[in-house]
Amino acid sequence: MRQTTNPSSATRERPFAEWTVADVMERQVQTAHAGTMADVVAADMIEGFGSVPVVDDRRRLIGVVTEHDLLRLLDRGQRWGETKAEAIMSVNPYSVRPETRLGTLIHVMQASDLIRVPVVDVEDKLVGIVARRDLLRAYLGAKERGVNSRP
Repeated sequence: MRQTTNPSSATRERPFAEWTVADVMERQVQTAHAGTMADVVAADMIEGFGSVPVVDDRRRLIGVVTEHDLLRLLDRGQRWGETKAEAIMSVNPYSVRPETRLGTLIHVMQASDLIRVPVVDVEDKLVGIVARRDLLRAYLGAKERGVNSRP
């Protein structure tokens, strides 16, 4: 189940340009392991996000499985129940730190055509995920409250 992080009152008073990924990221993220079967990953996507981060036993980010990856399997005639996440995941995915400014993230997401970006700490452990939708929601909320909403 997806839970939206609501910016704190202190965040809501700061200009939008000063907000960070930590202010808007989703903290409860559905994850998979390298050995998770693609059909399980697909079921998680339907209930949550359109991509599922793949983590190791220490919760370090090792890859991401996207809707595109699953559709590619279907196009090739492969069965989801016979394919592990490690066989279809994108390795070394782009990620950000919680302290990354939203303006920087917006630029990178636009330049790289990213929809969702995993958020990792200094040890590369997954601590959240941020989607385009989270950024739009945060911007609209700042604008409604009259906070300086310039990115």
